[in-house]
Amino acid sequence: MSQRRTTTDAGRATIRDVAERAGVSVASVSRVLSGNYPVSEELRRRVMKVVRDLDYVTNAHARSLAGGGTPTVAILIDDITGAAFAHVAKGVESAATLRGWLSLVGTTGDDPERELALVNLMRQQGVAAVVLLGGAFDFEEYQLRMARFARSLDAAGSHLVLVGRPPLRGEVPATTVDYDNEGGAYAMASHVLSAGHRRILVLPGPGEFTTAQGRLDGARRAFEAYGVPFDPGLVRHGSYSYEHGYAAVERALHETPDFTAVLAGTDVVAAGALQALRAAGLRVPDDVSIVGYDDIPLASQLTPQLTTVHVPYEEMGRVALRAVADRREGSGSEGRRKGGGDGEHLVLGTHVVVRDSVRPPQRQV
Repeated sequence: MSQRRTTTDAGRATIRDVAERAGVSVASVSRVLSGNYPVSEELRRRVMKVVRDLDYVTNAHARSLAGGGTPTVAILIDDITGAAFAHVAKGVESAATLRGWLSLVGTTGDDPERELALVNLMRQQGVAAVVLLGGAFDFEEYQLRMARFARSLDAAGSHLVLVGRPPLRGEVPATTVDYDNEGGAYAMASHVLSAGHRRILVLPGPGEFTTAQGRLDGARRAFEAYGVPFDPGLVRHGSYSYEHGYAAVERALHETPDFTAVLAGTDVVAAGALQALRAAGLRVPDDVSIVGYDDIPLASQLTPQLTTVHVPYEEMGRVALRAVADRREGSGSEGRRKGGGDGEHLVLGTHVVVRDSVRPPQRQV
């Protein structure tokens, strides 16, 4: 007969019960469950076995992990009003609804500490999966802590899914659903260079974001392939916002006014850049060409319609949810597996959508 304790036979198990059964201190159990502190693999396995045996949960929501209740997926997004990753969230939610799952949405506000805290909170809430959307923060402590949370989620029967960002380093039980970010930037920069532009203002995004780093790397590779010198003085880092696009172009028109094209990190940034060019009396694309990235509905609503990189955001969301569902159902997951360990890396393609915002350079500066 199962030794699992239930609320009907002995009341809900406490953290002290777990510590006593595992032969460790309450503090050690807390460290294992929080995922915030390094612990030995042997200690983690011993504590998590007792957690499962006693059906210990930190709150009632976590009981879904024991096999009851409706599975819940937590979608964590930088900004819920951001058009691109709102489409990923839509894909996750629609795929979850088809399976009868619930969806929760939390916002991180570009704050790595808040993101880590939300991942930990969702683990405590007992969600079936945590889906993190958007660029990651490229510093070591963040990577290490996120890897610990991924292992803690996995030990508790949950799973971490990273969407639109690189996989975590090392042997980490997390699924990554990515797109060819750098390849899309390379293709777009090549399109602008092939039109004859050589002085190109580049607005890749926040310098600490892996997304922006990939887009800048792709642009650099295109310049190298075309034998065109890349001028770091024409790079302006900043947020993926309309305001940054406007301010960056306005400043560049005073500091380096000889650019004939703008390579914007997103369609929203491109919209701000477009308005700044118009405010300066310049025409797009007659005087300055401009391109974006994402292919959100805004791109085809601008005048002129924006040439941009199409990213299959909604499909990425559906793939992310299916990967979690497949793991729970034991049927494997779609896409190709890259690297070793427990991580799975699924990569979707991107492509350039040619519209009306690029033509050969004509402006004399």
